[in-house]
Amino acid sequence: MDLVTTEADPVPRTEGERMFDLFRRPQGRSRPRPDERAAIESARTGELSVGGGKVVTYTWGTGERPVLLVHGWESRASRYAKLVTRLLELGLSPVSFDAPGHGESEGDSATLVDYRTAIRALHRAHGDFEAVVGHSFGALALFLSLPQGLVARRMVAISTVPDFAYLVDSFCAHTALDARTSQELRDRLDRDLYPGEDMWTRFSVLHHAPRLRVPLLLVHDEDDEAVGAEQAERLAGAFADRARLVVTRRLGHRRILGAPVVVDTVSRFLTGREPGGRGGRARAAAR
Repeated sequence: MDLVTTEADPVPRTEGERMFDLFRRPQGRSRPRPDERAAIESARTGELSVGGGKVVTYTWGTGERPVLLVHGWESRASRYAKLVTRLLELGLSPVSFDAPGHGESEGDSATLVDYRTAIRALHRAHGDFEAVVGHSFGALALFLSLPQGLVARRMVAISTVPDFAYLVDSFCAHTALDARTSQELRDRLDRDLYPGEDMWTRFSVLHHAPRLRVPLLLVHDEDDEAVGAEQAERLAGAFADRARLVVTRRLGHRRILGAPVVVDTVSRFLTGREPGGRGGRARAAAR
């Protein structure tokens, strides 16, 4: 994961507070990998203000036919380096950002609201997108931005989840929280992190799916260690003939993003050579 640890905050007073703090903070920052540096150094960088902190943005190309790339949790924009190179070859203009607490951006925590704020600002700056591509938490943020006015001709969701509840349930299971602490965490999320959001409904892709008409490509690895492949099946079922699901093997949750077979599949979809929708399923071998 190539993480750099950050200075610890004061210890929370209760176990519920400790879990709340852990849930909303990336556990370190990932560095650019050697094979990502050329792409990220060739970008034009800018800044946005999100939650009072600086968010670093990246743009490539001429600005025509912009494609928004949104990274996942404990990740960064540079993870899209291979896809950026391919999109430029196709005459598209990639756009991305490091979320708060990630990459080169300020802060030590991030929320779905922060992601949506950055997405909305980039939409205003670049206009409607030729396509949007999201990985994991970033794809969830894109899904939840579409009902709020984000416009894109196509969408790609890689290794994503169907709703915010899945993230909370997975976190509680992974940390073996007892029922009392789990409920305290949920109450804090409701009250302090997403007040007034009705997050259990509004943060569900399944809730919004009937009204989302964008052609969708879902890519998921059957060996994903973070998000079970059955979640992609749930999403594919919710979108029916508007989504196509491609299942890979032996790529896991993070390595999938730069895998040649995934870059190829996404590129074909974005240029109309890979069908979107029609309820299709396909398998793609790792290489």
